[in-house]
Amino acid sequence: MFAAYAARIDREDPLSGLELGERPEPKVPPGWTTVSVKAASLNHHDLWSLRGVGLGEEALPMILGCDAAGVDADGNEVVLHSVIGQTGHGVGPRESRSILTERYQGTFAERVAVPQWNVLPKPPELSFEEAACLPTAWLTAYRMLFTNAGVRPGDSVLVQGAGGGVATAALVLGAAAGLRMFATSRDEAKRRRALELGAEAAVPTGERLPHRMDAVLETVGAATWSHSVKSLRPGGTLVISGATSGPNPPAAELNRIFFLELKVVGSTMGSKEELAGLLHFCAAKGVRPVVDSVLPLDRAREGFEKMAGGDVFGKVVLTV
Repeated sequence: MFAAYAARIDREDPLSGLELGERPEPKVPPGWTTVSVKAASLNHHDLWSLRGVGLGEEALPMILGCDAAGVDADGNEVVLHSVIGQTGHGVGPRESRSILTERYQGTFAERVAVPQWNVLPKPPELSFEEAACLPTAWLTAYRMLFTNAGVRPGDSVLVQGAGGGVATAALVLGAAAGLRMFATSRDEAKRRRALELGAEAAVPTGERLPHRMDAVLETVGAATWSHSVKSLRPGGTLVISGATSGPNPPAAELNRIFFLELKVVGSTMGSKEELAGLLHFCAAKGVRPVVDSVLPLDRAREGFEKMAGGDVFGKVVLTV
């Protein structure tokens, strides 16, 4: 079957390790099932995999892709939860959880195998392309906002780095849920898009906001960390789920964190139950993922190049 996969690890030039071509059909252990992929979306996780983060040389070649929507063996339209082993379904009793492409082959292929437990019904209101955007970036944003940020309708939330998959998802979900959303970006066009998606204000990265925030969602890391901490009201919450600009900020801002009793909460992906909630929320409220572009699987390299260059607003989707 045709697939996009990591053939080599290159930390300096990750795209040099990306190959497109034929791969074996997926193995289907007991308790697993095969899904015919209709659409799959790119995440920064795929770029990190090509750099060898979470993916060792011994696991190569590895089909990339965490997210997918498709059709199961019984003809049902489905969405995949990409965290394998979260509850022990389909894996050994001592196996730790992992994300597709770390230990098991991913979704940038004609077919993918996952534990039956990881398959959820796709709401008919969502297209395959829309549904394929949800299980990683949108689920991460959903958990950050509604599980870990501790905010209520009317509260103010800052999203750093408008344009990325998680940041875009957070803006749309937060606005739909009655939160006052704010955004930053170095790019004027991305700030305009953030306003169109429901942000109350969008400012250049690092600039002063209209007022202090109840919560800040941080995926950028070192480049925006100090601004995130300084943007919070006393007792506010900073939720971090990534560090695309690096994990080591020049100043940790510890004095401000303890003196203002700020909360710093780590957040990773989300549960199957949260993904089901996200699917229902999008279907019931008319919320739809922001799609930057849709490409056929055989043009996956173009999608990777767009994402690596930061030339995206929303999700890049590959169709099979």
